[in-house]
Amino acid sequence: MDKRTFIGLLLIVAVLIGFQYLNRPSEADRARWQAYHDSIAQVQKLKADSLRALQTAQSETAVVDAADSAAVAAAKVAKYGQLADFVEGSEQFYTLQNDLISIVVSNKGARIYSAELKDYTAYGDKALKLFDGSTNEFGFQFTHKNRSFYTNDLYFTTEGIKSVGDTATAIDLSVAIGDGALTYHYVLNPNTNAVDFSIESKNLGNELYISSAAIDLTWKIDMPALERSHKSEGMWSGIYYRYSDGDVEELGTTGNQDDNVNMNIDWVAYKDQYFSSVFIAEDKFAGAQLSSVACEPTDTIIKKVSSNLGVKFNFDNDKAAFKFLFLPNYFYTLESYEDLDLTELLPLGWGIFGWINEYFIIPVFKFLESAFVNYGLIILILTIIIKVIIFPFTFSSYKSQAKMRVLKPQVDAINERIPAEKAMERQQETMKLYKRAGVNPMGGCLPMLLQMPILIAAFRFFPAAVELRGQSFLWADDLASYDSILDLPFSIPFYGDHVSLFCLLMCITNVVYTRFNMQSQASSAQMPGMKMMMYMMPVMLLFFFNDYPAGLCYYYFVSTLITVIQTIVIKATIDEKAILAKMEANKKKPQKKSRFMARYEEMMKEQQKKLNRR
Repeated sequence: MDKRTFIGLLLIVAVLIGFQYLNRPSEADRARWQAYHDSIAQVQKLKADSLRALQTAQSETAVVDAADSAAVAAAKVAKYGQLADFVEGSEQFYTLQNDLISIVVSNKGARIYSAELKDYTAYGDKALKLFDGSTNEFGFQFTHKNRSFYTNDLYFTTEGIKSVGDTATAIDLSVAIGDGALTYHYVLNPNTNAVDFSIESKNLGNELYISSAAIDLTWKIDMPALERSHKSEGMWSGIYYRYSDGDVEELGTTGNQDDNVNMNIDWVAYKDQYFSSVFIAEDKFAGAQLSSVACEPTDTIIKKVSSNLGVKFNFDNDKAAFKFLFLPNYFYTLESYEDLDLTELLPLGWGIFGWINEYFIIPVFKFLESAFVNYGLIILILTIIIKVIIFPFTFSSYKSQAKMRVLKPQVDAINERIPAEKAMERQQETMKLYKRAGVNPMGGCLPMLLQMPILIAAFRFFPAAVELRGQSFLWADDLASYDSILDLPFSIPFYGDHVSLFCLLMCITNVVYTRFNMQSQASSAQMPGMKMMMYMMPVMLLFFFNDYPAGLCYYYFVSTLITVIQTIVIKATIDEKAILAKMEANKKKPQKKSRFMARYEEMMKEQQKKLNRR
């Protein structure tokens, strides 16, 4: 190492030693650093002590909580027995659905929580749910460990939705008690409105008890308002049921109704205006207690309906099978469930009125549906078909009225000749005149007798025709509801808070038809009171039909309008002078008394004799 290098190294060492000497900490600095490190050590010690204390406290609390939990569990078991694990829980929902319906099953009560029809919507484009919500009930009461339980309040356990075969879906919900279990089974097959349901018990004979040989199965739902007119919907909604002998009965649809059925029944249906929920027993219900409570028109609920149904059931080892149907009240859908008489859910009328609907109006309506899309046009064509069928009788009726009209001067002559005190003699002479002239005084009534059953059948059909729901025509956006062209800011008693144009047109055409009809009556001038009554009828219809479906008012409007046109055409084609000449010729022909006329004259004579004795 040379001299220069050695000197350089010494200088570097000297600089470092000097720098370290000049920058060494003072006594005050060393005291501050010591205090800092002491405080850090103290904080760490306190933290460690706190952690140990917390762990000790948690351990002690866990011991206390475990003891409390054990005490609570023991108390629950003492109170509820082996059902202790099912009286509390969190509600969970499971959905079974196919292309037609969707049902939501709740683990609370293992009941159907809601039922939705996918192909339809409620008024306001809402999902159409036949019932929905926790206010609906389905279950039965039983006794366990001397305590009463209601299955609707128990929280069932389930493994969730499962597949049955290749297409069906199902869910089983159970309450396990010892070696036994109470299980609800739900199965939904594709392309059907039916849900298979069963209640099954295993080895529960020593655990669960009921007071009789049948469980009292309760089914309650709040029927929601689905249509625009709550008033009309409520009129056609109620409870139906079928006796095992096949007779279908209805619990009144107006007001609050209840009934005790002491005979076996096959099914109970909660029927809305256009849709129904039906509960069917595979082996009959042993009687029922039924109740229907009407709600206010402003409420979102139409009716509160309930059934207490007797079901023969053994808790030891048994299974009771049922079926739910959630479906529209469409004739051919109801008819597809053979041997159940579900078509009785449609209020088509009794006797001849129901026959006209079932064998004429409904088949023709279905045929027209296959050919035309617009339901306003379908109703028009249906009306024309009906009018064409009864036209010969209409023509005969008008011709009979024309005969009566041209004979009126001769009838007036009889009335002038015979005093009013001899009313019976007047009547006899008038009948002789009609007989000689070849006039049937009842001939004008035949078309009315033929039309009335059709009009009444239509009155029953259109408010029940689910096909018309949501179908628009002209200004009516829904032929199954009223067509309001003006919503009033107030409600008129017996009329409502809107103006239905089809109803108004129907009433106007009825006034016109009444005028034509009264003019054609030979005796109308003699009955001013009856004339006023005839004109009052259309006004009454205005109040009565304002809230009815537009399809019904449209049908009556078109039907009456065609009748007016027919009357004008027939009147223009009938020659009353020729009719009178023919009747005068009839008078000259020898007359043979019919048995009816002979009996009528004999009756008149007997009546006259009685009057003479007085």
